[in-house]
Formats: sequence, structure tokens, C-alpha cells
Amino acid sequence: MSTFIDKFTRFSRLNGDSKVAPFVVVLLAVTVLASASNLLMPSDSVFYVSTYTITLLGKYLCYAMLALAVDVIWGYCGILSLGHGAFFALGGYAMGMYLMRQIGDRGVYGNPELPDFMVFLNWNELPWFWQGMDQFWIAMLMVLLVPGILAYLFGWLAFRSRVTGVYLSIMTQALTYALLLAFFRNEMGFGGNNGLTDFKDILGFDLQSDNTRVSLFIITALLLCGLLILSKKIMQTRFGKVIVAIRDGESRARFIGYRTENYKVWLFVYSAMIAGIAGALYVPQVGIINPGEFSPINSIEIVIWVAVGGRGTLIGAIIGAILVNYAKTKFTAIMPDGWLFALGAMFVLVTLYLPKGLMGLFAQLKDQQHKKQQLKGPHLNSDKAAVNITANETTEEGRA
Repeated sequence: MSTFIDKFTRFSRLNGDSKVAPFVVVLLAVTVLASASNLLMPSDSVFYVSTYTITLLGKYLCYAMLALAVDVIWGYCGILSLGHGAFFALGGYAMGMYLMRQIGDRGVYGNPELPDFMVFLNWNELPWFWQGMDQFWIAMLMVLLVPGILAYLFGWLAFRSRVTGVYLSIMTQALTYALLLAFFRNEMGFGGNNGLTDFKDILGFDLQSDNTRVSLFIITALLLCGLLILSKKIMQTRFGKVIVAIRDGESRARFIGYRTENYKVWLFVYSAMIAGIAGALYVPQVGIINPGEFSPINSIEIVIWVAVGGRGTLIGAIIGAILVNYAKTKFTAIMPDGWLFALGAMFVLVTLYLPKGLMGLFAQLKDQQHKKQQLKGPHLNSDKAAVNITANETTEEGRA
């Protein structure tokens, strides 16, 4: 067991940074405890965790995975993407299409082939892009391929044209808004304004079952931990070092011979795939996917999560996403119309007083504590020396 822990710790380190392993252990421990409290504890126990809370925690972890995707591209490469909500939604729609095909004749209209919204719109056959989506492996392939291909095409055109800064951010936001308008149309074949909902089961397991909810929560936590470790390891490689060099000085990296646009494109694709996975895990736990997920406001919120936690840290992005969304859950229950004002104020305060986020504050406090210990060290040593001298003198006087 100790050998496994040692190997895991070495694998999850980045240049001597051992914060990942403790964070992963804590996250997995909380996941196991919450799951056990739901399945094993009676509902009247003080330690019981409701299925609603499990679902809410699973949603938070999906958002944390989405924040991780943004931090990979923004924190390490300096590309501020305001369009990752689109990749998240595309992954969610791929999963939603699979779940809709699983309904079969249990829908309102009882059609074994066509989803209810297609029957309502008088469609006679399944569109070509819905073919094969009743197979889980094909749906999971689409979860990765659709966001990945879109990110590759967009990134290849944008980065090859050397579009950077605020112009690139506006372009990513425009992409998201264009997809929002497209998916609102009934002719697109994705449910229009209502989206995809009324899911029954996944891989034969009832989505309303407590066991299924807990299983989805655990799978989300495991994938989040795996992607966190993988992202850290990628940044440790030569590829990651070039990415950081591009962030700090792209013209210099290009001058010494690196094709910076290629590095940026592939990191953008990797980030989009993470967002797609997050969306695919989000849909069965929440129970709906609609065009509202493409809203540019959602993509802006993701950036705020990363800024609050601390960009360029990965762990900070996860913590920021969980804390901000927990605050949103509580705040909207008290004052629903005031959340956006609170979110804006939070972003302004973090920008002014915590430019490196919560992880930066933690590092600053740790450095201050370390400096205090260093300052106290010489005084403690001199005091110990004085005590030893006094003791020796006392001993010699006693002998005399």
C-alpha cells in the first residue's frame, strides 16, 4: 500500500510541487464519505447526505472540470477563451442524444425511433446525425470529437492568422453566440428552445435511482482527479514548457524556431475535449440540456471561477468553481435577482485585491509564515546558546 502511495505521489508531482496528491486524496475522501452517507445511512440520521445534495455536488464537480479546461488554456498559455461554454454544451448535447435514444417507446407519443419533439414537429425519419447515437461508445466518441474538431478548425484559422488578445476573446464569444442562435431553431433537430430532457436511463440503469446518482458522482470525481493529474503532467513535459514560454513571450518563442500556432491549436483542442467531457457528465445528473448552455454569460462566469481560485494553478480553478457555484446556490435562494451584481462585485474585488486568486493568497500567507520562522530562528538559537553558557558557568561554580 505504501509503495502505491509513493508511486501515486511521484506521478502527481510537477517540478517538486506536491499539492496535487493531497488535493486528490481529500477530494476522493470527501466523495467516498458523501456517497457512503447517502447509501448506508438512514434518512433520519444526522450523517445522511440526501440524493439532491449528491446531485448538486456532482454538478459542482462538472463545473470544476470545465474551469480546469479554461485554466489549461488561459492560465498556462494566456489565451482568454470566452467560448468554452460552447464546447461544454456540445458534449452535453452528444450525451443528451444518446439518452433520448434510450427512451424508445416510453415517450409521450410512444414512437420507438423518434424522440417526442420530432414527432410533435411531424418529422417522419431520424436525421442522419442522430444515426448510431443509440450506441454508448459512439456517443462518447462524439463527446470528444465534436468539441475537438470544432476547436481544431477554429484554432487553426485563428492562431495561424495570429489573432491574439481581446480580438481572439471576442471571436470565441461570437462562436458561442452563433451556436446559441443555431440550436434555438427547431430545424436543427436538437429540440429547439426546450432542448433535450425527460431522460429515463443510462446503460440500462435508472437515472432516478440513488445508486445511479451516486455512481455518476463518483465517476465525475474520478475523471476530475485523473484530468487534473494528466494536465499537471502535460505541463511538466517539453510541450508544457513551450506553452508557458509562448504565454510569457510568444514572439521570442517564435524567433528561436517554435511553430507557436501548432502548440496553441493542440492545447486548445485538449482543453475543448475536457469541456466536452464535463458537459457529458453534467447532462445525466441535471436531467436537461438546452441552448441556454451556449449563453456567452456562462462562458464569462467560467473565467470568473478561474480568476477567483487563481489561474495557472489548476487546483485553484477547481476550488474557485466549487466555491462560486456554492455561493450562487445559497445567494440565489435568498436574492435571485441580485446574483449577477454579486458576481460582478466578486470579480472586481478579486481583480483589485487578489490578482492571483485564493491560491495566490494561500501562497503569500505561507511565504510570510516561512519568513517569520526564519527571523525567529537566529533569536531562538542565540537564546539557546545563552542558556547553555549560563548552565556551564553554574556547573563550574558548583565544582569550585
